[in-house]
Amino acid sequence: MKNFKDFIANRLRQSLPGKNAQNLMRPAPKIERKNEMTYRPSSDNFRNSSVLVPVTTWTEEPEIMFTLRTAGIKHGGQISFPGGGKEGDESIEETALREAHEETGLKPENVEAVGRLTPLYINHSENMVTPVVGFIKEEQEFCANPNEVDEIFSVPISKLVNGEFSKVEDWKLRDLDYSIPLWDVHKVPLWGATAMMLSEFVELYKEFLEEE
Repeated sequence: MKNFKDFIANRLRQSLPGKNAQNLMRPAPKIERKNEMTYRPSSDNFRNSSVLVPVTTWTEEPEIMFTLRTAGIKHGGQISFPGGGKEGDESIEETALREAHEETGLKPENVEAVGRLTPLYINHSENMVTPVVGFIKEEQEFCANPNEVDEIFSVPISKLVNGEFSKVEDWKLRDLDYSIPLWDVHKVPLWGATAMMLSEFVELYKEFLEEE
C-alpha cells in the first residue's frame, strides 16, 4: 500500500489524464443538444465544492469508500463521494475533510490528503467539484449522518479496473435518451459525476499496475 500511496502522491503533481479519463464514464445523450451535460461552466458564477476520494490502507488491496445518499436530498439514492460546498476561507482539502467527517464520522486527523484530481463542473447544480485523494491511515468506526447518508461502503479497486463490472445501459434522463457507462458494484449503479471523477483515479491505478 505504501508504494501505491507514494506513486499517487507523486503522480498527482504531474499532468493528469483529465477530461479524457473523465469522459470514459460520461453519460452520453443519443442526440446532443446545445449545453446539454457539457460539464463546462458558461460563466464564472459557480460554487466551488470538493469531495474526498477515501482510500483504505489496512486492506489487502486498495478499496475506495463511498456513501449512498439519503433519498429526498440532492442526488438522493445515488452513490457518491463524501463532499460538499466550500465555506469561507477553507481550502479545497479542508472542505473535503470537513464534509467527510460530517457525513461519515471520518476523523480528519486519520486522513492523509495526497493531492487533487482534475476538477469537474456539474452543469445542473453549477458546482465546480475538485476531488481530493486521501488515504485513511488506520481502520476506524464510521457513523452515517442519517440526514445525508443511508450507507457507507467500500469497493476494492480491482472491481473497477478489471472490466468485469463495467456496463453501458440506455436510460432516459430529463426526457432525453442516454447511454450510461456504469460500474455494477452495489445494489445501485455507480455512475454519473462520481463515476467520471473516479475514472481518472482508476486510470492512474492502471498506470501504477503497469509500473509494478
